[in-house]
Amino acid sequence: MSTFRRFLFGTIFGCIAPALAATAPPARAETRIAIFASNNSPPYQETVRGFKQAVQRAVPNVVFEERWLQGDAGQAEAAAKQLTASRPMLFFTVGSLATQSAAHAVPGIPIVAGMILNAGELKNVPNATGVVLELPFETELRWLQRLLPDQKHVGVLYSPAENQARVTEAARLAKSLGLEVHAQKVATPRELPEAMKSLANQAGVLWGLTDTLMMNPQTAQSLLLFSYRNRIPFVGLSRSWVKAGALYALERDYPDMGRQCGELALKVLQGKPPRSLPPETPRKIGYTINLKTAQHMKIEFPAALVKGAQEVIE
Repeated sequence: MSTFRRFLFGTIFGCIAPALAATAPPARAETRIAIFASNNSPPYQETVRGFKQAVQRAVPNVVFEERWLQGDAGQAEAAAKQLTASRPMLFFTVGSLATQSAAHAVPGIPIVAGMILNAGELKNVPNATGVVLELPFETELRWLQRLLPDQKHVGVLYSPAENQARVTEAARLAKSLGLEVHAQKVATPRELPEAMKSLANQAGVLWGLTDTLMMNPQTAQSLLLFSYRNRIPFVGLSRSWVKAGALYALERDYPDMGRQCGELALKVLQGKPPRSLPPETPRKIGYTINLKTAQHMKIEFPAALVKGAQEVIE
């Protein structure tokens, strides 16, 4: 290239380069999200994985900063505050410990919560929404009708201080579905034996309603032994109850719960206030059944129901 041509090219490029720079699209900023989990058990990991999949599909420039607490409540609020150093646009909290700690430590950052029991955990957290573990009563009762169609009398043991309103609502809904709830109040653990005895001649199935006084590791043996001796199937709260002897339990699809949380997070990132997004319940439900318990109870599940179970314990 001649000296003149080089001079001409340099002059022209020097004139248009600023214009090109002015019209070029700016580099996209990163979207930073803090993931704060109460522990790293498989359901928590599956929920986080589903959340990441949903968000990454829509936000390719997302960056995740993660903290896994291992159940250490003493470090929870400090860990939540440390996560704010990366200036996240949103917190995804997994589990009650992480959710409550973030709510106290970072009140100004939007929170999407997963793996929390019910919407009551978010009642006083205006910057939060999420997907709760608790299933609607109608969902649980319709599954009971599907799995145990001959059982019309449903026994419930509950603490009135914790669950009176919920049991009243469950009884109303059950009646509309052609079922009758036989509810026994239990104010203290010492009242449990007499309450179970009262249900022995009334209930055809015992429904494990979420209740911290009634449904816990300390009462599990008594409840399952009552179920076994009286041949009254116990509908458990989780897979662990079914492994211990409950007839069946409904299960959540944890990866899908994570994706559901991710979809809520995308709405928040698009500008919707968390308080405008009501907490949701899981949209995908499965079940685990115990065939050994079914055999003892003289219950025969149709082959299609056994095949459709997430897990079959034999």
